[in-house]
Amino acid sequence: MHFKTKSIRPFIGSKNYTESRLFYKELGFTENILSPNMSYFSTANFGFYLQDAYVKDWIDNTMVFMEVEDVEEFWESLKALHLNEKYPTAKLVPIRYLDWGKECFLHDPSGILWHFGAFTLK
Repeated sequence: MHFKTKSIRPFIGSKNYTESRLFYKELGFTENILSPNMSYFSTANFGFYLQDAYVKDWIDNTMVFMEVEDVEEFWESLKALHLNEKYPTAKLVPIRYLDWGKECFLHDPSGILWHFGAFTLK
């Protein structure tokens, strides 16, 4: 089967929908409210649906990888936001340099694990 992909938009949940909406707006995503319990957050060519839905096993196993141009610059921008001070359950993990590239990590207030990385191998 051949097709032209335009986007992939994962659905993620939230433990506290209001807090998560503020968190993602602070990260620089633009919110488009779709209903009282779901919004679409986007930046450039990337987006995801945030739901007012919490299933612990689902949240605890959700990871999203977002490729960025410059991991070091992105990491410095993340640190400057002081997210772990504003959102006590948010957690930043410094850059790791790996065989395939590099990445840093951010746990959102609900526990979703975000990987922000760049590939050196294509």
